[in-house]
Parts: sequence; structure tokens; C-alpha cells
Amino acid sequence: MKLSEAVTPISKLKAQTARLIAEVAEHHKTLVITQNGKAKAVLLDLASYEQVQDSLALLKILAQSSASAAAGRVRTAKRVLAGLRKSLDGASA
Repeated sequence: MKLSEAVTPISKLKAQTARLIAEVAEHHKTLVITQNGKAKAVLLDLASYEQVQDSLALLKILAQSSASAAAGRVRTAKRVLAGLRKSLDGASA
């Protein structure tokens, strides 16, 4: 969906709140709410919002991982597995 096709003035949102929210929820639409002709807010259904939040969380984890790798804070899988084996052997003893 093109956001330019989803522009809705705040006056329409005020007058038709229940209908617009139902439409957004049912059709997983996104509405760009304008005030005085300028985009001010976005209205989207809860499932889409949660998906966006999950995606942002994954991107944050990826950025942190990249920063750790760039700083040299990495270990090989072989080294990690050896450490796990050692921990498990010590726990069973």
C-alpha cells in the first residue's frame, strides 16, 4: 500500500473514528493522519504494530552484534561449544 493513498485528515478521523479504526483493523490498513495539510501521525492495526516492533527489536540485536564483532568481542563456535561441554561436565560431577 502506498502511504500517499492512505492520507486522512484529522477532521475525518474525528468524525468517523469508529469506522476508520474498524477498517484499519479488518483490512490491516495504515492511515497517515494529517493536520493542517501536514502528516502528523500514523494509525495502524495492532498486529502490524507488533510486527514492526518485533522487526525493530531484531534490527537492534543485529546492530549490537555487529558492534560487538567490530570491537573484537567474538568467539568461535568451537570455543563456545568447548566451554559449554566443560560446564556440563562440571555440573554432572
